[in-house]
Amino acid sequence: MMNTTAPIQVTPALVASGGVDRTLTEGEIRLLLSQAFRQWDLAGQRVLALIPDGTRTAPISLFFRLFYELLWGKVAALDYLIALGTHQPMSAEAVSRLVGADQDERRRLYPGVHIFNHHWDQPEALFTAGVISAEESHQLSQGLLALEVPVRLNRLLLEYDLILVCGPVFPHEEVGFSGGSKYLMPGVSGAEVINFTHWLGALLTSYAIIGVAENPVRRVVERVAALIPRPRLYCCFVARHAENAEPPPLAGLYIGEPEAAWRAAAALSSQVHVRYVNQPYRQVLSVMPRLYDDLWTGAKGMYKLEPVVADGGELIIYAPHISEVSYTHGQVLDQIGYHVRDYFLKQWERFKHYPWGVLAHSTHLRGIGAYEDGVERPRIQVSLATAIPRWRVEALNLGYRDPASIHLPDWANRESEGILLVPQAGEILYRLRGDQHA
Repeated sequence: MMNTTAPIQVTPALVASGGVDRTLTEGEIRLLLSQAFRQWDLAGQRVLALIPDGTRTAPISLFFRLFYELLWGKVAALDYLIALGTHQPMSAEAVSRLVGADQDERRRLYPGVHIFNHHWDQPEALFTAGVISAEESHQLSQGLLALEVPVRLNRLLLEYDLILVCGPVFPHEEVGFSGGSKYLMPGVSGAEVINFTHWLGALLTSYAIIGVAENPVRRVVERVAALIPRPRLYCCFVARHAENAEPPPLAGLYIGEPEAAWRAAAALSSQVHVRYVNQPYRQVLSVMPRLYDDLWTGAKGMYKLEPVVADGGELIIYAPHISEVSYTHGQVLDQIGYHVRDYFLKQWERFKHYPWGVLAHSTHLRGIGAYEDGVERPRIQVSLATAIPRWRVEALNLGYRDPASIHLPDWANRESEGILLVPQAGEILYRLRGDQHA
């Protein structure tokens, strides 16, 4: 049984509690937040909290309530900005589910609190925080790119005294581990720096970067965060993978200075969210939960499992509820398809004008491979068992599986045959025991 009495650590930089064998109670979470808010005195300040959208397992409704109970009446303002990156804006109904209260309940229970969607593609919603020079981008990217990158961020950041970043930390395909400053970039950033960092991640490959805390993309992310002319307080947590648990339980909570909070959470995530197996599998069935509503987000079922698919094997994304490729970028993906990195690199004049962030997503879902003499050779086959029609799937350069032909119990307990069934996929990273990232 997990210990539910976790010791609290308090340092000048951090208020923290957590561990692989722990689950924090609501009372412990409240106590941690209360201690942190006393240590970082927020009285009289205008506070803007950055939170994730609904594509993360996270008890955002709990933090929404506790922030209000602990801060309202002390701070001058407490508002929320949903760090969407390039995800579609959340509807009023989706926001209500996220924070655990509909609009009428929020007016009654949380008067004066406002919630905003980030709009990455609206110039009037952004301000220029600075520019990363070509020389600096060359250094940060370890020589992979040398571009001058304007850093545009949501202008709401300028209207508050303190930025409170609140969100989960998981292994992540673009930046090693999510959370922390990632809620600023790409969370509330503009297209230029989003495209730069995503393509940098594609050049490095998801296979190499996922679950690795120190990497060039993270360095760019932290460089962007340093340009924000406001103090930042991070509330980073590690959520346990528990089906149907509401709110999702926490293994750890780390509140404090940005680097200290994120690093502590990433260290715990590397233990909680990484599962090691002894062999690669010739077939992996990745079952996606409904929190992923298009392939753009549901592709996490590939990213987290690519390392344990055998050469020449097949990864199947099973999501009968997904009927769209991307609500934001679907038209672009229909034009470019899904391909390995070198397919684009060796035809760069043909593809360089497309949004680099979309090219990056394409390569991450297709996985590592080669492109030589006009022939593409992916390491593995990626197939979709979704509501996206066969003609569109095949036009995207992916394999098609009729979801009605897949009976999940038939896939269970077949590891000895080289077949792995992964329910609730998308957040747990699978790795081969003894690989270079172990």
